[in-house]
Amino acid sequence: MNSNNRSEQTPRRFFTARRLVLLASVAGLGAVVLLAGPGGYRPNLPPWTSSANAADSVSGSTMSHPAGFADLVAKVKPAVISVRVKIPASDEPAFMQQNSDNGNIPFEPGSPLYKFFQQFGQNFGQQLPGNSQQHETIVGEGSGFFISPDGYAVTNNHVVDHAKSVQVTTDNGKIYTAKVVGTDPKTDLAVIKVDGKNDFPYVKFAQNTPQVGDWVIAVGNPFGLGGTVTAGIVSARGRDIGAGPYDDYIQIDAPINKGNSGGPAFDVNGNVIGVNTAIYSPSGGSVGIGFDIPSDTVRTVVAQLEKTGRVTRGWLGVQIQPVTAGIADSLGLKKAEGALVDQPQDGSPAAKAGIKSGDVITAVNGAPVKDARELARTIGTMAPDSSVKLDILRNGQTKTVDLTLGTMPNDQQVAQADTEHSQQTTGVPHLGLTVAPASDVSGAGGRGVVVTAVDPDGPAAEQGFQTGNVILDVGGKAVANAGDVRNALTEAKAQGKHEILMRVKMGDATRFVALPLGKA
Repeated sequence: MNSNNRSEQTPRRFFTARRLVLLASVAGLGAVVLLAGPGGYRPNLPPWTSSANAADSVSGSTMSHPAGFADLVAKVKPAVISVRVKIPASDEPAFMQQNSDNGNIPFEPGSPLYKFFQQFGQNFGQQLPGNSQQHETIVGEGSGFFISPDGYAVTNNHVVDHAKSVQVTTDNGKIYTAKVVGTDPKTDLAVIKVDGKNDFPYVKFAQNTPQVGDWVIAVGNPFGLGGTVTAGIVSARGRDIGAGPYDDYIQIDAPINKGNSGGPAFDVNGNVIGVNTAIYSPSGGSVGIGFDIPSDTVRTVVAQLEKTGRVTRGWLGVQIQPVTAGIADSLGLKKAEGALVDQPQDGSPAAKAGIKSGDVITAVNGAPVKDARELARTIGTMAPDSSVKLDILRNGQTKTVDLTLGTMPNDQQVAQADTEHSQQTTGVPHLGLTVAPASDVSGAGGRGVVVTAVDPDGPAAEQGFQTGNVILDVGGKAVANAGDVRNALTEAKAQGKHEILMRVKMGDATRFVALPLGKA
């Protein structure tokens, strides 16, 4: 495809099989929408009374068979906006930079909507008139919603990322210029503001966590087709889609499409339970698997963005990993829960408080830690300088550690070892490894043993061991040569363990790996 013709470009990511898809569209198509209705089932829902203020709580007595969501929609719809941005082509986000096989039309040739978009659809990734190739500008559009009468609104970071100008269009068709107040790429949230008015309709965040099976209603205008309202249910909670370190998405079955990014999903009381952000799709269109950033996360992040334009998070300073069943067995744990500390970072709050490699963090301020993701989210929601009590398990003993959180650095740099093979290597055949003392290998750091060869059919290969990995500890004991490794394995077998835990440096990261104990 000719790279000079932007009118023929659209994000391939929207059309690739089995991909998580960001929902911002380009070239003026967009907003928030869910297209599947509740079918013939009519739930027990409260009625809604009329009100001009979209922020008013919905109230009333229970009604057995309501006619629908019309009164609720009348309340919340005026607060939903379309967010239109102009982005310099040189700063075009990565998800917009791929081409689709069908040019600018998100439907297969011959389909009913293909001709519709040929006639009425706007081009994705269109170059604005009058712009040369050197000064090309990309137009994109997503969604958002007002959260205060003075013009503060929420959208996705990927909607306004690199935007040189932002416009919002309200439900009544009025267009306003907006400015970006602050963004948080780690949660994909942003706050924008329209100045000059103090009577914008707005909505509030839900205070209660939605339950699986609860109704969810969305309002928006996908593909520039105008205001659209749909309903569905909450399908799941706590989804990790690999989008960032604090993933905790709500999954909804109401279909959402390109242009929905940053738009709200409402509960039956008219409160925002989440922000539409991504879909899982084999075709680029909705198949009823959408993901929302939950309102408790949005509320916390937005409060900081409004105040300072950025987010500061508490910092513990540890590399962590989940406790798998194998690791739990090797540590004598009854359940595979908690967060295993791979390594505390030098000078971090964790290191100063005495946290060690191999500790399992089981609770924060008395609240149980289910896994490593939950620990990261919990610490990330706390402010720097917060006092924290950590329950940890060390060598089978439980203890409590008090510490004060630091401020998460913007960039964390870890030195990368350049390992080389040594002539003096010794095998650990029942693990399928050949190792050499790190002190004999240039750049290995002088601690542990370096993996110089891996049997592709051995248990170590199955666990991802590669040449150049450095084994630091085996069974909780530091190792300096192959003999130390073998002795640790023999001791673990004598204790009746089925797996042994190794602390291994793999590239930039240090991790624990549980290896099955075969016959020596």
